[in-house]
Amino acid sequence: MITPNLDRLVRRGTAFENMYITSPSCAPSRASLFSGTYPHTNGVFRNDEPWQYCWVKDLAEAGYRTVNVGKMHTMPVEGAFGFHERHVVENKDRDHPNLPFYLDNWDKAFFLRGLEKPSRVTQRRREDYRGQMGAWVWELDEILHPDVFTGQMAKWWIDRYPGDGPFFLQVGFPGPHPPYDPTREYLDMYEGRDLPEVIPPDPEAQPAALRALRDFMLGEDADGVVHLPDPTPEQSRRQRAHYYANVTMIDRQVGEIVDALEVRGVLDDTIIVFTSDHGDVLGDHGHSQKWNMYQSTVRVPAVVAGPGIPAGRRVADNVALFDFGPTVLEWAGVPVPGWMEASSLAPCFGEAPAPKRKLVFAEHSNDALLTGTRMMTMVLEDRMKLVHFVDSDDGQLFDLDSDPQERVNLWDDPAHRATRDRLIREILNWRAESSLRTQGFVEACVRGAHAMMSPPPHVARGQHREGTR
Repeated sequence: MITPNLDRLVRRGTAFENMYITSPSCAPSRASLFSGTYPHTNGVFRNDEPWQYCWVKDLAEAGYRTVNVGKMHTMPVEGAFGFHERHVVENKDRDHPNLPFYLDNWDKAFFLRGLEKPSRVTQRRREDYRGQMGAWVWELDEILHPDVFTGQMAKWWIDRYPGDGPFFLQVGFPGPHPPYDPTREYLDMYEGRDLPEVIPPDPEAQPAALRALRDFMLGEDADGVVHLPDPTPEQSRRQRAHYYANVTMIDRQVGEIVDALEVRGVLDDTIIVFTSDHGDVLGDHGHSQKWNMYQSTVRVPAVVAGPGIPAGRRVADNVALFDFGPTVLEWAGVPVPGWMEASSLAPCFGEAPAPKRKLVFAEHSNDALLTGTRMMTMVLEDRMKLVHFVDSDDGQLFDLDSDPQERVNLWDDPAHRATRDRLIREILNWRAESSLRTQGFVEACVRGAHAMMSPPPHVARGQHREGTR
């Protein structure tokens, strides 16, 4: 991908090469990130389930101005959740009768211009819709593109906010979540460029729940993506080029936000975190988007740059996305609740070797698309990855060292039976330990219930805790 601004952040900061999500869909992953708990603890397994806790309120109470621009995917969509300001821009494609109704800032921008927002509804009018695989060119003004709109709103806030105290600004770019809709300028950058090839479909080797998921996606244009059972190499390459061009669009907005921090005079006093709530398989293994535990979905980019962050460092150890929760609280000088299941990444930025996370977990349940199982759980130990389905004898076991593309399922291999059984027991132990550790989470939710729905008290100009900026 063409990402000069993210590359600069990597050079001046620390990059995590094996950062894993805790759930392979938007809201569960984000609720986990912003609570420091797993989905089975916080109760958010799908996009429309209510959030009970968000550590942003702890930052607000500590004197930070807390602001959300773009996607957060909370439920309720525009609840406060500890933010003083929310300028919500949600997913690009929401034109489906089963989705909750709401009008975000992006909708309002289209309304004020008298325009119809692009979505699967407008794209279905095209004769070539089914062959597009959710990839088309943005033809309206670039400022109306959701990623540009979000990036420019964030830049605007940095330019306009009159306070001189510390702030926490969450910028949620809707892309490269589908549909894949770059402007022509960015798509042209990928003309003739070598792109990673698709990992071939292998449905016959997959557990029944994943075969059912694939069948569902072949019959439903979720998020405007018409998934095809056997796309041509050119169709697959075209879809990927559009996706990568979306990433390059976001990269430019990241650069402008960093420039805005520099113009404001706070760049050297600001820690920047760039990451994602999940990946996109883009046809790998015959699947579309997410809702699976393949590497394309569960491993995400993550880079941190700013004061106190080593430059040019790469961390190869397995870490979890929700570990950013206690890390941010520590940076701000805010006590980390003892019931948090996440572990601070702060040791990764120190001089001594950081302790390694022995196991990484992810889970998914109760989803409207992944209906072939009641619970799917991933456990990763070093380079051995197991995927367990609670209601089936099927499963997946991969050795990521010898099989990084996850083509050889070792689940039924007698030579790996002991590893399979041991990792399944690790899931049992993890859930039991989780129940004990998180006893205080419910109490914290009850105490913070008002703060979750109501904006925090106004932060006066210059008001902040000493040393937390």
